[in-house]
Order: sequence, then structure tokens, then C-alpha cells
Amino acid sequence: MLAYSPLVKYVAGRTAAGLPPHVEESDLISYGLVGLISAIERFDPAREIKFETYAITRIKGAIIDELRSLDWVPRSVRARSREIERAHAKLEHRLQRTPNDEELAQEIGISIEELQESLLAISHSSMVALDELWSVSDASGDQVSLMDTIEDPGAPDPAKALDVGDLKDRIAEAIARLPEREKLVIALYYYENLTLREIGEVLGVTESRVSQLHTKAVLRLRSSMQADTFDDV
Repeated sequence: MLAYSPLVKYVAGRTAAGLPPHVEESDLISYGLVGLISAIERFDPAREIKFETYAITRIKGAIIDELRSLDWVPRSVRARSREIERAHAKLEHRLQRTPNDEELAQEIGISIEELQESLLAISHSSMVALDELWSVSDASGDQVSLMDTIEDPGAPDPAKALDVGDLKDRIAEAIARLPEREKLVIALYYYENLTLREIGEVLGVTESRVSQLHTKAVLRLRSSMQADTFDDV
């Protein structure tokens, strides 16, 4: 616990950056410690995964689960998020391209300023939102990370490997369709592990603007994944 406790502080700090001021980082650390304990108890060295990688996933999941149980996000924000996702999917299907802000705002029936304000509010409720695309349901219906579904190398499951590979391909294609600025934010945030403030310095914009770009990118990815699912049915 002592040796790996810095991982909890690291994850809690990154999560706190996108949350409202009233959410204390010390509380997030407490939630994350539960995830660290779970990681220590459940870690299987035979999977040939670095413990740090596995632990970060469990810590992040524990923090998000606890925050969701507190239900601190207003219903109006959740409703507007779903509305934007539906509008984006509808426009993308109709226009056969990614809609711009003006088209999206017009479809919803709000001004561009209201759309920007909504995206900023949604960004504070979208904790590591992209990671949710990589989650699956277990037999009990609970959401678990794909990290927890990796089997022993000695007992591979070709069918599951094919499904995971297909999911990765879909996400990669959806990211490739994003506007360049949003694609860059996704790359810097999820692959380079930069904070929103650091990304803002790279792009020459405010942290709030980066937060809006991140939220728009995640909503586009969600709607794209949902559209792909409908096309397969």
C-alpha cells in the first residue's frame, strides 16, 4: 500500500482537474485507496501486465464508481449531454460528415453561446469519459474494464480477441473522423497524458476551451460508436 500509494494521488489529481471545486481531492484519494486495495488483492502476475497499469485502472474505476453513487451531476446536465449526443448522431447521418457547432446548436434549438456553456458544464461531469468506451459488462451486469477481462496467455480465447480487436478498430476509425483540433486534444490527453492546462498551452487557448473541445470529441465518439452499432443490427 505504501509503495504504490503515489499512484492514488496521481489518478486523484488528474480526475480532480475536471471536477467542480466542491469535490475535494482528499475524498478522491480515499475512494482511490479502495481501488488500490482491490488491485493488490486481485492482481495476477500470470497475466504478464505491469502492476502499475492494472492498479491505475482499478483506482480510476473506484473513484468514478463512488462519484457516480453520489450523483453530484445535475439532471439537466445529463439530459443536455444525451440531447447533444442524439443531435450529433442525427446530423452526422443526415449530412454524412461531422456537423459544426452552428449546425448542432440549430438542431437542438439553442444559441452557439448556450451550446458552449453546455459543453463546459458537461465536461465537468465527463470523468475519463473515453475510457468508458473500453468497458464491458460481466455476468452480473456490472461494468468492468477490459483490463480485467484479459485471460491467461496460456488459455487464449480467439473469439474474445476478435471482439476486442474489432472494438479497437472502431474507436480508431471514429477518432480518425474527428476534426483535427479535437483529434489533437484526444491524443495529447489520453496518449501523452498531458493535463487540460498543458494542452491549452500547446494549442494557445484557455483550459476551458480545451475542456470544451475534449467534451465535443467524446460526444462525437460516443455517437459514432452508437451509430456503428445500429448499422450492424
